[in-house]
Amino acid sequence: MKCIVLAAGYGTRLYPLTENFPKPLLEVNGKSILDWLLEDIDLTGSINEYAVVSNHRYAEHFYKWSKELHLGSPITILDDGSVSNGARLGAVKDIQFAVDKLGCDDDLLVIAGDNLLDFSLEAFLTYFIKKQATCVMRYFESDAKRCSESGVVQTDTNDRIIHMEEKPEIPSSNWCIPPFYIYRENDVPLIQKALEDECETDAPGHFLAWLCTQTKVYAMEMPGKRYDIGNPESYRHAQEQYQGIT
Repeated sequence: MKCIVLAAGYGTRLYPLTENFPKPLLEVNGKSILDWLLEDIDLTGSINEYAVVSNHRYAEHFYKWSKELHLGSPITILDDGSVSNGARLGAVKDIQFAVDKLGCDDDLLVIAGDNLLDFSLEAFLTYFIKKQATCVMRYFESDAKRCSESGVVQTDTNDRIIHMEEKPEIPSSNWCIPPFYIYRENDVPLIQKALEDECETDAPGHFLAWLCTQTKVYAMEMPGKRYDIGNPESYRHAQEQYQGIT
């Protein structure tokens, strides 16, 4: 399995912290956000290659970081060439860009580089092996406004997604999808097909919503909490929650 990290955003809501520095490399309790994520994933022994997709402005920071982090599998930094927030490719195109560069013919773990978890992803990887199908996680969100800013799913009694919308005006459920996806090898070529079908590209959930209409996708209930670092308040909250964690 390969792991693609989406890290090509510009973190505009965190300016000036991220005006000249990538959000995924911000420090939380002595480590970067990406260190926390990838060190956990690496412990599972499931990944044979990591790829971090950056924009052109921040690529040099990731090159330097990758030389200092020692994982069990190699890390490749991919510069998608964008130079401004208005000219970014969008998450779905960045996934396809990485697939093309890696020549990916394997199962694929795709994660956002600006989220922290208080649990290991090992259970998610085990769930994928059990289901033998593309999988995501889901968590219950009581705040309707937050639901409308996320991907929202409905599932059957076997966890299969029967309906998904990305950032719906009126959410059909309170089950939200965090940006952690495991795509089965057979589904990876469908990313290009979705782009040809003019799937929206700004958020990775747009492809997942399209994919749910093509094949079986399952949603595991998330076993803990995540911290979506998008603004100064959420960054401070993550730092507080991670105090004392090693």
